[in-house]
Amino acid sequence: MEEIGIYPTHTPGIGQPVESINSNANGNANKNSTDVYLKLKKLEKELQLLMLQEDYIKDEQRHLKRELIRAQEEVKKIQSVPLVIGQFLEPIDQHTGIVSSTTGSNYVVRILSTLDRELLKPSASVALHRHSNALVDILPPEADSSISIVGENEKPDVTYNDVGGLDMQKQEIREAVELPLTQADLYKQIGIDPPRGVLLYGPPGTGKTMLVKAVANSSTASFIRVNGSEFVQKYLGEGPRMVRDVFRLARENSPSIIFIDEIDAIATKRFDAQTGADREVQRILIELLTQMDGFDQSTNVKVIMATNRPDTLDPALLRPGRLDRKIEFPSLRDRRERRLIFSTIAAKMSLSPEVDLDSLIMRNEPLSGAIIAAIMQEAGLRAVRKNRYVILQSDLEEAYTAQVKTGNEVDKFEFYK
Repeated sequence: MEEIGIYPTHTPGIGQPVESINSNANGNANKNSTDVYLKLKKLEKELQLLMLQEDYIKDEQRHLKRELIRAQEEVKKIQSVPLVIGQFLEPIDQHTGIVSSTTGSNYVVRILSTLDRELLKPSASVALHRHSNALVDILPPEADSSISIVGENEKPDVTYNDVGGLDMQKQEIREAVELPLTQADLYKQIGIDPPRGVLLYGPPGTGKTMLVKAVANSSTASFIRVNGSEFVQKYLGEGPRMVRDVFRLARENSPSIIFIDEIDAIATKRFDAQTGADREVQRILIELLTQMDGFDQSTNVKVIMATNRPDTLDPALLRPGRLDRKIEFPSLRDRRERRLIFSTIAAKMSLSPEVDLDSLIMRNEPLSGAIIAAIMQEAGLRAVRKNRYVILQSDLEEAYTAQVKTGNEVDKFEFYK
């Protein structure tokens, strides 16, 4: 092979003794066993260390649970005492803030660390500790508000058929309040904005509140009823906050209808107020104007106001854009409407067949809807007084004389004027 230029290559193990090969194999095996043993010991040490850490963490966890239970008990003790209702004004840092108490004073107080900061917003209702004034709880928005939605079982049972006459007033209030809530697309197609507010005005007893009751009964929207005098509160700032609560509740439950009766209690013409009470009433009016003319007009919230003195209302409230429709309720009813009112009320009463309602309808004395209802009510009381189950013509005549002042009579209350 060497002669022809081919030389044999070197192959490990070839030409070596067998004993040398076995000794190398045993050495490698012993080395591998030693490495495995050392690795096992290392893992055992790491396992023991982890087990010690686990025991320490469990002990720390039990300790923290005990601390948590003690802290919760302390919080319960703090919240179990009678608390003072206040209003959160603004935060200072994570631990302190400025609050206003029901006494009208502002305080810098500590905030309980367990409270949810996302719920702690300006104007939020909060509970303050009686002694330290610390902020210990956040009240829900409806907790301190006297405003609530009229429930389905609380809605009046008055329907449009129960309101005698007032055909034009019924049509106008339906167009301004009910139609925009039920057929809003109709206004969009025409290209106009639906009315935002309605003012009902007229003398007492002309059917303003009764017609609103019929609206509440027929509409499926949420209904909120409030009297104007309820906004006048003892402490400064409570009235405007109550106005904000009313409109916030209406927006959260839209479509909704807000009815403010006797609006002249808070919406009289503004003047140079000299007392704190007058300035507070004017602040209530300004807040009402702001809420009615807010930037967000997409919510289906309609406002109905009623008053006996429209001449005293502030012009800013009466302008188009706030109260777009003003519906007058006349004090004197014509004979057609008188007949409708008498017939509506008489349909629910037990009248004798010889009763002649036309004899009362054709008389010339001015009659409002409330006076006609009082005449029928008085006639029923006179029948009860005489132990009868039906109303006679004589009962109606006596009731008419008792309730209606003729031209020759003097007002019985003239002495007190």
